[in-house]
Amino acid sequence: MVRVAERQMSQINYENDELIFLEEDEVSADEQESSDAWNVLIVDDDEEIHSVTRLALADLVLNGRRLNFMHAYSGEQALNVLSEHGSEIAIVLLDVVMETDDAGLQVARRMREELLLNEPRIILRTGQPGYAPEESVIKEYDINDYKTKTELTRSKLVTTIIASLRSYQQILTINQSRVGLEKIIASAANLLEEHSIKGFCEGVVTQISSLIGLDAGGVVCARAGSVLDKDDDSVYVLGAAGPFASYINERLDSIHDEKIVEQVAKCLKQRDHIYEKDFSVLYMNSSGYEAAVYVQVGFAINVLHRQLLEVFMSSISVGYENVNLFHQLRNAAFRDMLTKLPNRNEFINMLDQMQNSSFELDNQVAALVDVNHFSDINDGLGQDAGNLLLIAIAERLQGAMGPEVKMGRIGADVFGLIGRDNKVCPEYITNVFNSPFKAGDHTLPVNVTVGLCRLLDEENNGLNILKQSNIALNRAKKSLTANYEYYAPEMEEKTTWRLGMIRQLRSDFAERKLELWYQPQVDLVSESVVGMEALLRWPAQEGGYISPAVFVPLAEYSGLIIDIGAWVLEEACNKLRLLHERGFPQLRVAVNISMPQFRDPQFISLVKQCLIQTSIDPKSLELEITESVVMDEPQIVVDSLKALKEFGVTIAIDDFGTGFSSMSYLQKLPLDRLKVDRSFVSEVNAGKSAFIAETIVTLGNKLGLQTIAEGVEKREQASYMLRLGCDEAQGFLYAKPMPFDELQVFLDNYQVRN
Repeated sequence: MVRVAERQMSQINYENDELIFLEEDEVSADEQESSDAWNVLIVDDDEEIHSVTRLALADLVLNGRRLNFMHAYSGEQALNVLSEHGSEIAIVLLDVVMETDDAGLQVARRMREELLLNEPRIILRTGQPGYAPEESVIKEYDINDYKTKTELTRSKLVTTIIASLRSYQQILTINQSRVGLEKIIASAANLLEEHSIKGFCEGVVTQISSLIGLDAGGVVCARAGSVLDKDDDSVYVLGAAGPFASYINERLDSIHDEKIVEQVAKCLKQRDHIYEKDFSVLYMNSSGYEAAVYVQVGFAINVLHRQLLEVFMSSISVGYENVNLFHQLRNAAFRDMLTKLPNRNEFINMLDQMQNSSFELDNQVAALVDVNHFSDINDGLGQDAGNLLLIAIAERLQGAMGPEVKMGRIGADVFGLIGRDNKVCPEYITNVFNSPFKAGDHTLPVNVTVGLCRLLDEENNGLNILKQSNIALNRAKKSLTANYEYYAPEMEEKTTWRLGMIRQLRSDFAERKLELWYQPQVDLVSESVVGMEALLRWPAQEGGYISPAVFVPLAEYSGLIIDIGAWVLEEACNKLRLLHERGFPQLRVAVNISMPQFRDPQFISLVKQCLIQTSIDPKSLELEITESVVMDEPQIVVDSLKALKEFGVTIAIDDFGTGFSSMSYLQKLPLDRLKVDRSFVSEVNAGKSAFIAETIVTLGNKLGLQTIAEGVEKREQASYMLRLGCDEAQGFLYAKPMPFDELQVFLDNYQVRN
């Protein structure tokens, strides 16, 4: 009977409102969807209410946007729609009485508390005034308006909708502004110092005291969590004023006042304000960032003061969230999350602060401590063990160095120190690592390399000091005698020179200024030319050529060797094809390969592609490697050479006998030729060099490998190597390295001469 009476009352009301009925051709299509429309959810178990509401509001336009209606006929249906489309809905027209007497109120409650939909505006409608909710419910569930259906003529309904949409827009704008603020925060690093938690919390206490006419006295407290860099979940003092000012960043229980500790804990637990006659504890929360503000009052706060305080706390809650976001962003920008130490950016700031302050720089040193072979620990024991080791190292360094030495984590396995030279020195640092470290279930010995820089120049800056320390560290890593180096200006000069050379090499290569020369290789028996070695030349700007011993390591260091090596390979194959076409089909070309090229995943396909494109027989291409390349990463080299050998490419070891290669790897390599280094060819008389040359040739013969002598400059040397059983020779006796044009002339003349 209630539902029938309600339906009759709603019908009579709407039918007496002459504005509600429009001609059919004026009504928009039912449930026309548009991304530019305001979404309105109608929740009512009476279909007629849905129809009449659509009809009444069909032509309403606000801010250029029409209304788009969504429908639910029960509380359960409404919650399903809200779960899926809640963030898109502007207004909910909600019937109070549906399947139950309080179905609508339950929808409102779950909408706010469970679905956390705080932006959509709720307009409650009922056909029975007796079902009106209490005022507390209106407040608690943020209900925009409440109307009986007898009140809702079209004009009143339109007015209510317009007011609710404006409210919705305002709330939406506020929330969107908050998102915009977070974006501004992310780019406003220069404002971080002006938005500290400590400063914010001190201001809160001061302003609260001012509002109620008291001298400042109180504390702002919160559980550590993400607010402070603490490992426990205790309550800490974030900010304070008056007699509590000395307790900032301390645990709350260090105040030794049980009443304060108990009341703050109670406030955080019940998440509500506490008002007593001599104190107040105010609760603050925004997006999960909670805090409690304890204020000494001394008298009972009146209603007006309570209202002022609650409005104030509500207003500053978002500000509290913002300073926490600032704190997190600062941590992300300036703190290492694993060890909790300052990171590289903050370490540079600390160096700058020392340089810019009146701090006495005498005997002050900056150091970088590099954990040797840390990647092996990560690879062998896992990243978790590696992380535990880094934490253990940080803790031991902090304990050994004390608070007077500033520390930071500069890189994955590099720590930075700043302090007096009695502690920041190689001996003291090395002693810290004398005993093994505990990392989970592992006990690990650790060795370090140290680069140090004395803080002598007040005009220096943090970034430059870090760079100089790193230069010293890199020098120490290359040292065979010591695990540390102090920075010296000449180190930087060499680094500057090296970087300049790399820039010039990159530029000259891009401008095709590099040249490929060729040195013929001769059969010792017939003295016919059987091949040539491709040799890279870099013309110097001032004339002459830069030694390959200088620029090849620079190319490898910079990674430019990958592109240069590819060009050399392509150029050598193209020139060999031209020689084959000119009547020298017996010739092969040897190209030197470095370790970075083997690491390139495209290397094997590059070699094959060059041979296919130039139609060169793979056996006419010889790849030369040194013993040091083999021993650098043996498996990569062996696997690559085997793949190329299967394709038909020939393989030679260059400068054989000068390295420390393993005979086991020599067996594994698919070799065709050994090149006897020039240092063993220069002396043909009896002696160590001659004996080594004989040993290499004999070894080659035993293994079924061809041998070629390098650096043959005299006839006696050629004759001696021939007597030893060496197959081929290369050197000034036959020809110097030459450009390709000269090589063609040489081959023509040599062929005629022989």
